[in-house]
Amino acid sequence: MKETTLKVSGMSCNHCVQAVEGALNELSGVEHALVDLKENKVTVQYDESAVTVDQVTEAIEEQGYDVEA
Repeated sequence: MKETTLKVSGMSCNHCVQAVEGALNELSGVEHALVDLKENKVTVQYDESAVTVDQVTEAIEEQGYDVEA
Protein backbone atom coordinates (compact mmCIF):
# COMPACT_ATOMS: atom_id res chain seq x y z
CA MET A 1 0.00 0.00 0.00
CA LYS A 2 1.31 3.42 -0.94
CA GLU A 3 0.28 6.82 0.40
CA THR A 4 0.44 10.18 -1.32
CA THR A 5 -0.73 13.66 -0.38
CA LEU A 6 -1.90 16.09 -3.04
CA LYS A 7 -2.48 19.83 -2.74
CA VAL A 8 -5.96 20.62 -4.07
CA SER A 9 -7.41 24.09 -4.61
CA GLY A 10 -11.06 25.07 -4.82
CA MET A 11 -12.41 23.02 -1.89
CA SER A 12 -14.31 25.13 0.63
CA CYS A 13 -17.09 23.12 2.31
CA ASN A 14 -18.35 19.71 3.41
CA HIS A 15 -19.90 19.13 0.00
CA CYS A 16 -16.41 19.51 -1.51
CA VAL A 17 -15.03 16.97 0.98
CA GLN A 18 -17.79 14.47 0.20
CA ALA A 19 -17.40 14.91 -3.56
CA VAL A 20 -13.64 14.36 -3.56
CA GLU A 21 -13.57 11.55 -0.99
CA GLY A 22 -16.51 9.83 -2.69
CA ALA A 23 -14.93 9.97 -6.14
CA LEU A 24 -11.60 8.67 -4.86
CA ASN A 25 -13.05 5.91 -2.71
CA GLU A 26 -14.92 4.62 -5.78
CA LEU A 27 -11.67 4.14 -7.70
CA SER A 28 -10.53 0.55 -7.86
CA GLY A 29 -7.31 0.27 -5.89
CA VAL A 30 -7.96 3.19 -3.53
CA GLU A 31 -7.99 1.92 0.04
CA HIS A 32 -8.78 5.25 1.74
CA ALA A 33 -9.02 8.93 0.86
CA LEU A 34 -9.09 11.73 3.40
CA VAL A 35 -9.57 15.44 2.68
CA ASP A 36 -8.02 18.05 4.98
CA LEU A 37 -10.14 21.09 4.14
CA LYS A 38 -8.11 23.44 6.34
CA GLU A 39 -4.83 22.56 4.63
CA ASN A 40 -6.37 22.03 1.14
CA LYS A 41 -4.83 18.57 0.95
CA VAL A 42 -6.02 15.10 0.04
CA THR A 43 -4.23 12.06 1.41
CA VAL A 44 -4.80 8.85 -0.51
CA GLN A 45 -3.80 5.30 0.43
CA TYR A 46 -3.80 3.10 -2.65
CA ASP A 47 -2.52 -0.05 -4.29
CA GLU A 48 -0.06 1.25 -6.87
CA SER A 49 -0.49 -1.90 -8.97
CA ALA A 50 -4.20 -1.08 -9.40
CA VAL A 51 -4.36 2.73 -9.67
CA THR A 52 -1.94 5.54 -10.54
CA VAL A 53 -1.48 9.03 -9.14
CA ASP A 54 -2.58 10.32 -12.55
CA GLN A 55 -5.90 8.47 -12.18
CA VAL A 56 -6.32 9.89 -8.68
CA THR A 57 -5.58 13.39 -9.99
CA GLU A 58 -8.04 12.94 -12.84
CA ALA A 59 -10.80 11.82 -10.45
CA ILE A 60 -10.28 14.96 -8.34
CA GLU A 61 -10.25 17.23 -11.39
CA GLU A 62 -13.45 15.61 -12.69
CA GLN A 63 -15.14 16.87 -9.51
CA GLY A 64 -14.16 20.44 -10.47
CA TYR A 65 -11.06 20.97 -8.32
CA ASP A 66 -7.47 21.72 -9.30
CA VAL A 67 -4.57 19.54 -8.20
CA GLU A 68 -1.46 21.67 -7.77
CA ALA A 69 1.97 20.38 -8.77
